[in-house]
Amino acid sequence: MSMDRKIEKKKGIKAKHIYIFSIAVIVLILSGKMIFGSQSSTFRAEVDKLNIAEVNAGSFKDYVSIIGMVEPKTTIYLDLEEGGKVVEKLIDEGETVKKGDVIVKLVNNDLKLQILNTESSLAYQSNELRNTLISMEQQKITNLQQLLSIDTDIIKLKRHYEQNLMLFEKGFISEEDFLTSKENYNFSLRDRELRHQRMVQDSIFRANQKLQMNSSLMTMKQNLEMVRERLENLNIKAPADGQLGSLDIEIGQSINRGERIGQLHILNDFKIVADVDEHYIDRVRRGLASSFTRNGKEYKQITKKVYPEVRDGRFKVDLVFDGDSPKSLRTGQTYHLKLELGKPVDALLLPRGGFFQSTGGQWVFVLDKSGDFATKRAIKIGRQNSKYFEVLEGLEAGEQVIINNYESFGNNDIIEFK
Repeated sequence: MSMDRKIEKKKGIKAKHIYIFSIAVIVLILSGKMIFGSQSSTFRAEVDKLNIAEVNAGSFKDYVSIIGMVEPKTTIYLDLEEGGKVVEKLIDEGETVKKGDVIVKLVNNDLKLQILNTESSLAYQSNELRNTLISMEQQKITNLQQLLSIDTDIIKLKRHYEQNLMLFEKGFISEEDFLTSKENYNFSLRDRELRHQRMVQDSIFRANQKLQMNSSLMTMKQNLEMVRERLENLNIKAPADGQLGSLDIEIGQSINRGERIGQLHILNDFKIVADVDEHYIDRVRRGLASSFTRNGKEYKQITKKVYPEVRDGRFKVDLVFDGDSPKSLRTGQTYHLKLELGKPVDALLLPRGGFFQSTGGQWVFVLDKSGDFATKRAIKIGRQNSKYFEVLEGLEAGEQVIINNYESFGNNDIIEFK
């Protein structure tokens, strides 16, 4: 009788185990590459269409390029000293004038009437002064006549007193008659003294009155002269030799006193007025040097005035020539100036390019030594002028950088050259 035998399972690695393990390893490798592998993306570009510049060590000149306009150093504003109606315009804008030339004529009927009233008042006061002076002279003559009459009476009374004295001493007249003649004589002396004092006081009073009236008359004459000067101010004249700038008036226009109608440019000296970006407002100050080149010659300027007001992101500066200035300067001419913000220093220089608008100067594409591709690299930029950036970190002298705009490169990290 046969007995069934139990078959034992074989132990060890079988073929299907190897297959499953291999698949797992492959999956792990692929997953690792996906997770830990390179995430760099590549952009292909034609090298001849790129702007490539080399980083160089050199002297960094700290300046900013600005555009300046020539203006007269001195400008006189034409503000009306007297208002009126424009009746004639003798000189147009841009013409050269001499001091005293009449530019505009005005008319003011109210001012003419005021002059007539002042003249009439002056004539009345003058007549009153003459009448007073005549009266004072007549009173003076009357006083002198009275004094002469008193002196005559004193002579008579003195003679009568002396005669009575002789007669009284000889006993020919009474004592009463003698005393009466004596009293009359003494009274006449005292009366003359009082009258003389009153005449002196009257004379002083009349002199003071005359001075006051003369002063009043002089004041009125001065007022009349001032009013006549106001009438003369209706002729707007050039205050100096120069060139007439803007002249904002029309025939028949009524203009108020103090209103500005134009300006006069003094052409014996010029300045340059420029706008500077507000980014530099803390660095621009008086005394900074600038320059521009014309016909192969360099002309230097000095910053004379810095205006504190900022408008539309810019502020103004006035610059005057330091030494020679170009001949035949004209108001309104423009020049490209280099305004120096500091002394030159040794630095790594990267030429300016459109990349700055894309990266803000935080990174650039640097060419590999092979020249076949360029990779993204973080850098740090300091100051800048119209030609170069000052490189503080991330680049070395001799390295080459793509400097044109990066917008077409997208978010790629590597630029391969075709």
